[in-house]
Amino acid sequence: MFEQLTQLAQQFGVDSVINNSAVPNEKNEAVIGEASNSVISGLQKIVADGGIDQLAGLFQGDNAKDASNPVVQKLTQQLSGNLGSKLGLDSGAAAGVAAKLIPQILGSLVGKAKDPNDSSFEISDIIGAISGGGENSGIMDAISKYGGQFGLDQNGDGKVDVSDAMDLASKKGLGGALGGLFGK
Repeated sequence: MFEQLTQLAQQFGVDSVINNSAVPNEKNEAVIGEASNSVISGLQKIVADGGIDQLAGLFQGDNAKDASNPVVQKLTQQLSGNLGSKLGLDSGAAAGVAAKLIPQILGSLVGKAKDPNDSSFEISDIIGAISGGGENSGIMDAISKYGGQFGLDQNGDGKVDVSDAMDLASKKGLGGALGGLFGK
């Protein structure tokens, strides 16, 4: 998933990073890389701090590009701080890059994850990446609670469970179903 995030950061970084005179050209690649890192590490931190409901809220509606969304705010602040402390960008330039780049990346990420015709980002991959790929009961609780909104409730019974894996298995094969539901 990190590679796909880096591609999104590169795509949206043309205006906010590469064509930005406040970002020295020799730092363009590092700024784009830091944007990708900040999205993953920021989402992981939100989950670790008990913000699973905030994360679920990011995938509801069309608020992933909204600068007032708490997740967008946290990731923007994190990236801005990292660009200043790690790469030496002045605070104004760092804040400007982060304020433009994070909503674009998150908006595209969520849009692609929710689009059944776009397999470049699967919600299971996102969950796997932010949970570290391990067993995280908080993430699994969120999957059960919000799975229908994420499109994981394959059989439409209002819960995400083994029967959804079985329904998905008939569509994708057993390995694809388990990977699709549990990000492995």
